[in-house]
Amino acid sequence: MLKKTAGKVMEKSVLREYVEAIIIALLLAFFIRTFVVQAFKIPSGSMIPTLLVGDHILVNKFGYGVKNPLTGTEWITVGDPQRHDVIVFKYPQNESQDFIKRVVGVAGDRVEVVRKKVFVNGEPFVDPNAVNMDPEIIPSPRDNMALVTVPPHSVFVMGDNRDNSHDSRFWGFVDLKAIRGKAFMLYWSWDSVNFTVRWSRLGKIIP
Repeated sequence: MLKKTAGKVMEKSVLREYVEAIIIALLLAFFIRTFVVQAFKIPSGSMIPTLLVGDHILVNKFGYGVKNPLTGTEWITVGDPQRHDVIVFKYPQNESQDFIKRVVGVAGDRVEVVRKKVFVNGEPFVDPNAVNMDPEIIPSPRDNMALVTVPPHSVFVMGDNRDNSHDSRFWGFVDLKAIRGKAFMLYWSWDSVNFTVRWSRLGKIIP
C-alpha cells in the first residue's frame, strides 16, 4: 500500500509540475505579446516596396510606452511616434482590424498633398521608401488633399505605396491610444504566388 500511495503521489507531483510549467509559459507568452513584442502578417500591398504581401513582421510594443491593453491609456510613457516610423494601429473605422502605415505628420504638423507630392509644414516630405506607381493624377485625396493640421495626441499616416493605400488622406488621423507599436523587423516572408520563401528578406530591419 505504501508503494502504491507513493506512486500516486509522485504521479500527481509530476502532473502538477507540467501544469504549472504550461501555465507559466502561457502567462509569459501573454505578457510578451501584450507589452513587449507581437507578430503580424502583411495581407495587402499598401506598404510596397517596404513590405510585401506575405511578409511576417515583429512589432515593438514597448517603444512608445506601456499601455493598458484594454483602453490604450499609457501607464508608462517612453516616447511618441516620430515622422517616418512604421506603425501598427487599430483601424479608426473598425478597431477589430489592424493597419500598418508610415507616420508622415505628428501633432501640430500641417500636411498637404498637391499632385501626388506630400508637403509637411510647407516643405516637401522626402521619404526614399515611398513610391507612386500610377502616373495619372485623379480628382481624389489620393493625389490632391487640402491642408490639414494634425490634432494633439494624433498622427497622420500614409502607405509607402502611395497610389494604392487607404490611409489618413481618406479617413483622418490615428489616435495615439490606438497605436499597437513600431514595426522593426521581418522574421518570415512567403511568396504565395510562386510558393517560395523570400530568404533574402528574413531578418531584414524595417526602414
